[in-house]
Amino acid sequence: MLTTGLVLGAVVMGAGMQRITGMGFALVAAPFLVLLLGPVEGVVLVNVCGAVTAGAIIFRVVRDIDWKRYAALTASAVLGIVPAAFLIRLIPPAVLEISIGVILAVGLTVLLALKSATLPARRRYLFTAGGLSGFMNTAAGVGGPAVSMYSIATRWQHKSFAATMQPYFFTIGALSLVSKALTAPATFPSLPAAMWASVAGACLVGLVLGDVAARFVPARAAQILLIVLAYLGAAATIVRGVLDMVG
Repeated sequence: MLTTGLVLGAVVMGAGMQRITGMGFALVAAPFLVLLLGPVEGVVLVNVCGAVTAGAIIFRVVRDIDWKRYAALTASAVLGIVPAAFLIRLIPPAVLEISIGVILAVGLTVLLALKSATLPARRRYLFTAGGLSGFMNTAAGVGGPAVSMYSIATRWQHKSFAATMQPYFFTIGALSLVSKALTAPATFPSLPAAMWASVAGACLVGLVLGDVAARFVPARAAQILLIVLAYLGAAATIVRGVLDMVG
């Protein structure tokens, strides 16, 4: 019962944060779900809940979605997945995780130190952000910080960014689930039907709470939360890589 309660609590928190900041389900829920369910089944459950949560939010924010940026990000993310799939076979996962985490942390710090500098919202930067996101999502399971760095650098309006991230994460999550279903169906959690229903209910509760909170959380506060989550993602990636190397 304790494990069930912790799993559902993590799902509620992740779904709520996804609604408020536009990203964050994996960063908030993944550490708990992986710890409680194991590294394989936990990650798959994160993928399932993340895709479902993003898909549900789309209908609430559809008016604010920048579909051109979504298409560019998604196409470049798919291209970024290909080299990552080859690299993870050649380079130890721990080395990749530590390297990506350090690059993310340094990049975020440089962006924050140069607050007055604004990166032009050109397509090449958008494609770069999407490619890095797809690469990092495949190599280390953290695709969000790369696109959040782009949004900070280009001063992308948070409301539009948060909305556009929903179809983006839904598409990337769905593609990940399809690939895993075709290549490794045994990795899907064998949970009772009642548990799946409870997880779906937890996603709904988190979305409702996040929807209410989003009305009262100022755009500036949401952007600060976004930066904090990006740093947490970088830190978690480094720590995981170090633990894998030590272990």
